[in-house]
Amino acid sequence: MIPDPNDLAERLEACYAAAVHDVLRAMGHPNCVLPPEIRPLDPTRKLAGEIFTVSGHVDNTRDPHDTLLAWTGLLSKAPAGKVLVCQPNTYSIALMGELSAETLHFRGVRGYVVDGGCRDTDFILNLGFPVFCSFNTPKDIVGRWVPDRFGEPITIGDVTISSGDWLLADRDGVVVIPGAIAADVVARTEATLLTENRVRTAILSGMDPQEAYLKFGKF
Repeated sequence: MIPDPNDLAERLEACYAAAVHDVLRAMGHPNCVLPPEIRPLDPTRKLAGEIFTVSGHVDNTRDPHDTLLAWTGLLSKAPAGKVLVCQPNTYSIALMGELSAETLHFRGVRGYVVDGGCRDTDFILNLGFPVFCSFNTPKDIVGRWVPDRFGEPITIGDVTISSGDWLLADRDGVVVIPGAIAADVVARTEATLLTENRVRTAILSGMDPQEAYLKFGKF
């Protein structure tokens, strides 16, 4: 039975990135974490869901109208219920701002992850739209940047990401889950969290930590 995507996203969001990483490593998928420079604007906010990818590049030959037309086209293509993940191939400009975040939020996009910059931080924090980015800068895309691919594989750090993969992002970082095993990973992570709770309870009840590890096989 194929799980409901909204239900799976909520279950995944109830987990945490470190536990998901541990499950993926045990399943033979250790290369699943995006670079540590990609951080949440709001460290208290998690982001989980199915991924839709976009990439782009700097093109200083475009006039402001062309770049804004292309950018608003990007916003139009972002599917509701998904997490937009962007490889802009530049660290010089912001690839998210107030009006764009508000548009994506209104259209039902779950959040945004970019291997690049963001601006209008206070406005986005007040909006409550989850954004994970590498840095902040007031410089925007106007006359500078255009998207070039939608829904195709991208690479961030040493992780290749495809549309249909899943992610969980929290203050520890961003973990990417191959789409084909996402439901299994969530179920295994939930089981891991239950075991961790048993270990915690045993230790707080007086059990030696090494004894607890040997009993439960988890620490």
